Amino acid sequence: MAKRKQRSHRPPDRKSGRTARPSRRNLLWIYGLHPVVAALENPARQGQRLLVTPEGMDRLPDALRSDLAGRASLSVESAGRGDLDALLPGAIHQGLALQASPLSSHDLDEVIDDLAGLPGGDLLIALDHVTDPQNVGAILRSAAFYGAAGMILTDRHAPPESGALAKAAAGAVDMVPIYRVGNLAATLRKLQSVGFWCVGLDGEADIDLADSDTSGPTVLVMGAEGDGMRRLTRETCDLSARLPRPPDRTPLMDSLNVSNAAAVALGLVVQNRNRRNTG
Repeated sequence: MAKRKQRSHRPPDRKSGRTARPSRRNLLWIYGLHPVVAALENPARQGQRLLVTPEGMDRLPDALRSDLAGRASLSVESAGRGDLDALLPGAIHQGLALQASPLSSHDLDEVIDDLAGLPGGDLLIALDHVTDPQNVGAILRSAAFYGAAGMILTDRHAPPESGALAKAAAGAVDMVPIYRVGNLAATLRKLQSVGFWCVGLDGEADIDLADSDTSGPTVLVMGAEGDGMRRLTRETCDLSARLPRPPDRTPLMDSLNVSNAAAVALGLVVQNRNRRNTG
């Protein structure tokens, strides 16, 4: 099994709260049952207008439906399916569309000392120039499912928040904190300084992720499809690992889509941790 480097680990100072950098982007439309429900239940999300068909209203949880009438800042407007089809061409909106402010990016520097020491805060995923909002949304959904504490994106070469990203995330964009950083390699080094083990996913690596020690605070780092991680990102990682695979796999299926690979990788990390905890 690949071993960790030894580093000093400063204890978390457990600062309270998370400050967020203000966003200057315009309002966006969030659509679909799970994204809209998650957005409405997120106190950090400022909803402006909710367009809803009778069928869409019936899909909302009873408690949330009752709560809508008391939200003075939210305009709830009846709409027909054709209205939403015209507003969101080609979207699977399920009779629900919420116009809301985008979420501000969380500031990683504010919580970096806390993450490794908090329950559930010791698993992060970092994306290096993954630009497809569908992929980023799907990875967010997997991160929420497996209990990851957050996703790190670069300020450039990463998609902004959008309705398509929120739909692909199935509500996870309002559940998993997103940290946007200017320099990914520098951010990884900061995380290493407080005890995180940075593992880069690389299909050409010699070590299987299943054989790697991810029992402690871990950052899973993934690069863009085709190009993979950038050189400096790869060199900053403590370890490069590949997903387990049979030796006789077909050459036509030599790699996974990045969102599928992220789901497998997160599942392996959680599985290994569960085995250690129960073993």
